[in-house]
Amino acid sequence: MLMTGFAGLVWVLYLAMLVLAVVALVMAALFRDDAYRAANKQNKGFWLIILGIAVAVNLLVPMLFLQLAGLVATIVFFVDVRPALQQVGGGGGWGRRRGGSSSDGPYGPYNGGR
Repeated sequence: MLMTGFAGLVWVLYLAMLVLAVVALVMAALFRDDAYRAANKQNKGFWLIILGIAVAVNLLVPMLFLQLAGLVATIVFFVDVRPALQQVGGGGGWGRRRGGSSSDGPYGPYNGGR
């Protein structure tokens, strides 16, 4: 019974690593190429290749060492590259506000009928 619970936990961890890698790959693809240069990070192609390999390893190669290497690359993207890209405004942010105040309407700021 303990081994079946452990095996289920391992599969949940594998699935979590795969989902994180896929999300990072999609986010890396959504940012503009010039944002990577402006943030002084590796170029977009580099991150797409690294994260694509991480996704492929999680899908095809059941070796924990390689999957952990992909997880490290995914974590580096999430904690270092993505915030830097969002700082320079390279697009690709989900749920970001475009600026302005909370009283802005669809045609400009609402001024209370003045």
